[in-house]
Amino acid sequence: MDFAIGIGVFILAISFVFLFLPSLITPFDSTVSGAETAQADRVADELVDDLSEGTANRLNVTAFRETYADDEQHLSDLVGLRTTDRVNVTIQTLNGSTVESPAGGENLTAGTRSYDGSEVTAVAARIVSLEGDVDPGGEPAYRLVVRVW
Repeated sequence: MDFAIGIGVFILAISFVFLFLPSLITPFDSTVSGAETAQADRVADELVDDLSEGTANRLNVTAFRETYADDEQHLSDLVGLRTTDRVNVTIQTLNGSTVESPAGGENLTAGTRSYDGSEVTAVAARIVSLEGDVDPGGEPAYRLVVRVW
């Protein structure tokens, strides 16, 4: 009888350890929440809608630079993000390199410029074409990438 009670207590202790151990690791296994993914999608949709001229997904680069490329807080306020959220908007070629503006020689980015890829982010991308102040020999399609973290 003592043996059965001892084995029962041992099995309960082992099962408790296996059930409790994952909850110790979970806070360090940060994944992107559904709210951040929804924010990234909403910001991407809003930018494409606001910057499109006549043709869907044809962005005016001059308007992008004048409206959104000021600073991080200005972009967060315009797109309605919380003050604790950080956002990075980048216009890239389809192979992933950042597009530079020939007029200013600067990358076509907005928001937090310090994104280095080390943090887990929610990403939304839209395929767009560019109009305005861009390289005339450029590619026909580009990628608008929005990262929220």
